[in-house]
Amino acid sequence: MTKLPLDRWVESAVDWLGANLSFLFSLLSTVIGGIVNAFSSLFRLLPEWLVILLVAALAYRLGRWGMAAFAAIGLLLVWNLGYWPSTMDTSALVLTSALVSIAIGLPLGIACAKSRSVSHVVTPLLDFMQTMPAFVYLIPAVTFFGLGVVPGVIASVIFSIAPTIRLTNLGIRQVPGDLIEASDAFGSTPGQKLLQVQLPLAMPNIMAGINQTIMLSLSMVVIASMIGAQGVGADVYRAVTQLNTGKGFEAGLAVVILAILLDRLSQKAVGSDRKRGRGGLRRTVWIAAGLVAVLVASGVYGSLENRTGGAGGGSVGDAVAHTIVGIDPGAGLMKASAKALQDYGLSAWSVLEGSGTAMTAALDKAYKAEEPIIVTGWTPHWMFVKYDLKYLADPKGSFGESEEIHTIARLGLKGDEPSAYAFLDRFHWTPTDMEEVMIGISEGRSPDEAAAGWTEDHAEIVDDWVKDVPRADGKKLRLAYVAWDSEIASTHVVKNVLESRLGYKVDMLQVEVGPLWAGIAGKDADAMVAAWLPTTSIDYYDRYKGQFEDLGANLEGTRLGFVVPSYMDIDSIADLK
Repeated sequence: MTKLPLDRWVESAVDWLGANLSFLFSLLSTVIGGIVNAFSSLFRLLPEWLVILLVAALAYRLGRWGMAAFAAIGLLLVWNLGYWPSTMDTSALVLTSALVSIAIGLPLGIACAKSRSVSHVVTPLLDFMQTMPAFVYLIPAVTFFGLGVVPGVIASVIFSIAPTIRLTNLGIRQVPGDLIEASDAFGSTPGQKLLQVQLPLAMPNIMAGINQTIMLSLSMVVIASMIGAQGVGADVYRAVTQLNTGKGFEAGLAVVILAILLDRLSQKAVGSDRKRGRGGLRRTVWIAAGLVAVLVASGVYGSLENRTGGAGGGSVGDAVAHTIVGIDPGAGLMKASAKALQDYGLSAWSVLEGSGTAMTAALDKAYKAEEPIIVTGWTPHWMFVKYDLKYLADPKGSFGESEEIHTIARLGLKGDEPSAYAFLDRFHWTPTDMEEVMIGISEGRSPDEAAAGWTEDHAEIVDDWVKDVPRADGKKLRLAYVAWDSEIASTHVVKNVLESRLGYKVDMLQVEVGPLWAGIAGKDADAMVAAWLPTTSIDYYDRYKGQFEDLGANLEGTRLGFVVPSYMDIDSIADLK
């Protein structure tokens, strides 16, 4: 059966939207970024102890002493553990997502309640939005809005807006019919009936929907950190990639405290609305107006502070907001990048954590528009074939010399699976070979198809790898890899040879770099071909030394560093200062 080219249709639609509606995405990015910055500025403007007192006072007003005590103790613990700035950034992201969801969700919910036709159109869309894996939303979000908090907010809104729409619709539909008839009998206009009868009576349901929207937005913070959204979610993601249990628990505890506070406070607000009854909607409007005024003031203050307090760094620094687009926080390349900033005295600069996919998406967006961008890069990588790029010179040697990629096997593999061990020990290719596979994948072929095509085109190389190696028909083998473009290419080539030439049944384990090494050391995986040495993976190499077998380099001639498009007038890291 011929496969529908659905993936190409979607990519074509995304490309068309990016090319023809870029002005709209820029406007949305400016507005949403401004709201997030306003919240962040507000939280950072006030001292920590004052924010804790204000939240505790609000908790006492809504829930009495028990809630107030939890708020005070929980926030004090977050402050003590050093996660206060991250928690405030996360709070800004969640509250912005909630505001956008309310601004869009309430009118849509009202429209669904008023019109069955609208409801029949919107309901399947909500089903789609709630069941589609949240990671999928990150791809177009990065394409349209770049890296940072804005795409994180967009993805959160898409994922979390459904409860607000559904429960607003449900609340209005559940208003008793006799009350609607009474309002009609007294000559109420449709607007009066909505604002003075239906919305006040539906407010408990609406607030319950908002409560669920807030909680779903909070559940997205770790996922959003993969595309550069900073906050406590980034701390959790960093701990996972680095296999740091203690830091992961601390950051996770901060998320739990924030989640409980937001959940309980919003639930208590629902109960407070029920008790207020008459006039509750009017109070809500006044509170919303006051919040908008405070946000505008804090946003203006934050903008002025950034403008007057921003550190220098030349026109290049201003053009890229003193930000270098990075990859996974657990990668050794990120550690080397931080060292480079320190070595060259670039204290005003930062490396934005995210993922390899998000980095290349941001590069693609900037390159097409010929905008300045600096990314963390490595070779071999398909982006050097697709784009005209150059490394920034590193006269201080912060990124070290040329690296090698090593094959790492679990202890005992030689005795358990001698055929696989013999092949892995011989596996060796060049950066050009790897780039052929990577380019095939970047052009739309599946990793398995690209790997199979390469092994067919280079049969003589594969013959040398498996010469005199006996088949092991039906035996199982586990290969682990990190979802970096280079490792996807090499691991799938190894898989193809093991299956097609040696008869193995290969299971693939895609993990982060920390769990990758832990899996080999713990014998949960048999081998990997993704150990970049002596810089990128050295921390894990030293940590688990003696718990694996190093079969040597399978590729030489790699390079790490800061990469820019060739159209940028800059040649050295030293020029960034």
